[in-house]
Amino acid sequence: MEEVNSRAAALLALMGELLEISGEDTFKVRAYYRASEEIRRLTRSIEGMTEEELLQVTGIGRAIAKKVQEIVRTGTFHELEEAKARIPSTLLDILQLEGVGPKTVRRLWQKLEVETLDDLEKAARAHRIRGLKGFGERREREILEAVQRRRTSGRRMTRDEAETIVRTIAGAFEGSGFEVAGSYRRGKSTLGDLDIVTTASPSAVNQRLRRTGCETIEEGESRTSVRCGEKRVDIRFTRREEYGTMLIYLTGSKNFNIRLREIALQRGMKLNEYGIEEKGKGETRRFATEEEVFTALGMDYIPPELREDGGEIEAVMAHRLPHLLVESEIRGDLHVHSSWSDGHLSLDQLAEAGAERHYQYLLCSDHSSTLGIAHGLDGEAVRRQISEIERVNRDSECTLLSGIEVDILADGTTGLSASVLKDLDLVIGSVHSAFKQDRDVMTRRIIRAIENEHIDIIGHPTGRILGQREPYDVDMERVIEAAKDGGKALEINASPHRLDLDDLFIKEARERGVHLSIGTDAHSAQELAYMRYGVMVARRGWCRPSDLLNTRDIKELLEFSR
Repeated sequence: MEEVNSRAAALLALMGELLEISGEDTFKVRAYYRASEEIRRLTRSIEGMTEEELLQVTGIGRAIAKKVQEIVRTGTFHELEEAKARIPSTLLDILQLEGVGPKTVRRLWQKLEVETLDDLEKAARAHRIRGLKGFGERREREILEAVQRRRTSGRRMTRDEAETIVRTIAGAFEGSGFEVAGSYRRGKSTLGDLDIVTTASPSAVNQRLRRTGCETIEEGESRTSVRCGEKRVDIRFTRREEYGTMLIYLTGSKNFNIRLREIALQRGMKLNEYGIEEKGKGETRRFATEEEVFTALGMDYIPPELREDGGEIEAVMAHRLPHLLVESEIRGDLHVHSSWSDGHLSLDQLAEAGAERHYQYLLCSDHSSTLGIAHGLDGEAVRRQISEIERVNRDSECTLLSGIEVDILADGTTGLSASVLKDLDLVIGSVHSAFKQDRDVMTRRIIRAIENEHIDIIGHPTGRILGQREPYDVDMERVIEAAKDGGKALEINASPHRLDLDDLFIKEARERGVHLSIGTDAHSAQELAYMRYGVMVARRGWCRPSDLLNTRDIKELLEFSR
């Protein structure tokens, strides 16, 4: 379901962008954007939906419903392909730059004849962009920096994009075991290429891979490489008795593997991807599991998320490796949205979705009204929602906690008054605007929010959107210290598009005794499953169950709030 809905949503959004670049009617543009967002949040698959059923979805009219059905049948729609043909294809590369939207692309194209990234970089270096009305020197510099970032880093995958590719090729292994290794297995927030280890028959896998639609780069008995979309997948075939060392080798990280080889040498052994050779014996010991390899090296097992040569080797040698959080220890989600703002579930449906995941509680944290685009709640709406939550909780197995995701305004004040916030169970404070404030101003802004007695959690603390927006300039050292002093929590936003905090800041916060919470920022039932990403990045930050508010029962959680 997720794949076809995500594809349709992406194509409809692209149509809106192309129309905007072409200077089409604003209402038509907005119609595509709205339809895209509605389908992205839809809780059922559009595959198999009739035209009349699609018309029941908010924001979808008959014309767009027909296009959605065409996408399901063909993978695209005719008007989109026509729109692509009307503009240079290279404009889409510019559109992918951070901070560059369709209107900017149109002006650069129409006024400066910019069609490629090279054209754009030349225009910026020649100071031609600042001459356009509404741009200026600072905007020109930001565009140039975005081009440079794109050239040096390329576009990396988010976790859910990588999972889509894995699902695409999983059928090629048909019942045989396989593991995605590399940075994917270590839980990195963004990914380049994918590495897979399998004991399956190379000839059988290679044959099935040809039917997946992925392009074969090279094919062999020991390794095969394919390209799925823009991304490369390398598949390494191994024997069952060598699976353990091969999986460690391909999981990495590089520095971690170097340390393991050094430990082996100290013990008179040589470690490689095929096994361990003991000096003087000329024989190679082979290992079917990773646990057997670590035992042979005189070590306890090290979880993949910690294999970064960041102190885990020393910790395991001293038997001080922490018991890392696992998802089954999560008792609830501390950041979800309902249909009262920009979510897709009613309060009753939200409680039901929480019960289906066997949660004790969900924090209903809709946007405050100052975030106009999200149809946020004002004080009166908050009070009405509190009453409605009380009604829902009378019959629900999962308790809804009353909350809000209140805007932290540019001066550090909140988008709702203290008289409103004091009646809520938990309050998340988040920055949603004025991202370009300088480092000291942004830092003081967030610290002022931390000092607000009614704010319990700072949401997505660095504001990053992976591949789209860099973190705002904030001194996280000061923010972490302020959170510690104020007894406030910092959020691990589990959306695969954010994963904010980063694991390095999570580890620092945990070591200083700062409370942490995981919130999926879910707007639909299926997005509650993003919790796995939050747990993953918490594990990379060395989090134990006791470090997370989400492992507490309701009574303990409300005591924290009070």
